[in-house]
Amino acid sequence: MVFSDLFFLFVFLPLFACCYLLGALLDRRVLSRKGEADVFHARNSVLVVFSLLFYAWGEPVYVFLMLVSVLVNWLVGRRLTAVRHPKLLLAVGIAFNIAIIGTFKYLGFFAEILNDLGLRVGAPNIALPIGISFYTFQSISYLVDVYRRESPAQRRYRDLLLYISMFPQLIAGPIVRYGTIAENINNRRVQASDMAEGMFRFAIGLGKKVIIANQLSSISDQMLAGSFDTLTTTGSWGGLLAFTLQIYFDFSGYSDMAIGMGRCLGFRFNENFNHPYCCDSVTDFWRRWHISLGSFFRDYVYIPMGGNRRHQPINILVVWFLTGMWHGACWNFIIWGLYFGLIIMIEKYTVLRIKRFIPSLLLHIYSLLIVITGWGIFYFTDFGRMTDFFGIYFGATGTFHDFLTFSILSDHFYLWLLALLFCLPLRQWTNTLTLKLTHGPSTTYHNLVLLSRLAVTVVVFALSIVLLVGATNNPFLYTRF
Repeated sequence: MVFSDLFFLFVFLPLFACCYLLGALLDRRVLSRKGEADVFHARNSVLVVFSLLFYAWGEPVYVFLMLVSVLVNWLVGRRLTAVRHPKLLLAVGIAFNIAIIGTFKYLGFFAEILNDLGLRVGAPNIALPIGISFYTFQSISYLVDVYRRESPAQRRYRDLLLYISMFPQLIAGPIVRYGTIAENINNRRVQASDMAEGMFRFAIGLGKKVIIANQLSSISDQMLAGSFDTLTTTGSWGGLLAFTLQIYFDFSGYSDMAIGMGRCLGFRFNENFNHPYCCDSVTDFWRRWHISLGSFFRDYVYIPMGGNRRHQPINILVVWFLTGMWHGACWNFIIWGLYFGLIIMIEKYTVLRIKRFIPSLLLHIYSLLIVITGWGIFYFTDFGRMTDFFGIYFGATGTFHDFLTFSILSDHFYLWLLALLFCLPLRQWTNTLTLKLTHGPSTTYHNLVLLSRLAVTVVVFALSIVLLVGATNNPFLYTRF
């Protein structure tokens, strides 16, 4: 089940909302009788049950894997503050989580490597549990934060299960730190402004996915997924640009929907994107893209290894090797990770030191060229097809241009315009302009913001539903990682 699915929007979500509201009413009655200790028990239980149903919709057997994973992490977390050697116990807990993700995500990959080296090893055919990369990283962050005493150990198994399994962010992030929502698990309030902001954010994310990303996928698939016999250089650039925009609106759309649903439930997830294509360096791009993953590797790998203090080039390459591996058990992801690792390492000693002397437009063009080319490495899991594609992409093989490519690209002119426009920080600009027109945060300003968001929510939601009717398949790209 995915967020951009009619069943989710018109069956699962309304049913969940009804049960959740009933749970909230029950909690109020319990609060009036027994006091603060029992607040939110019922609606938390509803959230856990529906989260498990959401996860089990496509692959019910892996729900038990997640339940066992949460149980082990809960037990380890409880003991971390009580044992004499917590570092050893932490190592055991982290090893357990790495073993889970290693078994299901990388065992087949390493078996194939051994077979290529001449060692006969049976390659297991294990299906990848959806969202495993996200919830295992959240489990690791929980254990490390408890060990560092930055967050308290969770006393109740069901509350840790809620944190790990919460369906808004379960299958494709953002990677939510336990400390971010620890206090909100059993102590949260939802106001009308939270509901309004949450529904607006959810609608924006749905629009990004359905109105923009799904339409761009038809262009990228036509250019990149088929035969390269007729692909031209301009076609390869057009197809890769379509994928560059598609993956942004697809993934940031999911993050917006997750953040919006979390806000309606009383949780404030951190932002995961900050207009990454407005970057002025590759380093700046990765500070803006998938922020939760970047901060995870920074706080739990890069800084403990020495960060900027010692062995910085090695630390950068290790982090980016792991970043590539996290995205998938395939050589193209490793190459993609090292590609960006090398560029970021070089930037630290070149571009970033003379950045103030370079025109911002040149920095922007340079950054986008590097990033778009990197998405080409990311897209092709077949090394042979990747090589053929880049031969065309750089003009070494094939023809430069043809009329068919021009027609495909020009027929979607307004889609390109819409996608490029919404890569910009329009919301910030609109808020600034509205503040100036209304002479500050007055009642008029708040009314204008409320009415405009209501109008946008209704229009975007209605248009998204129209486009979803008859659509057969529109999964989010990052659910496969």
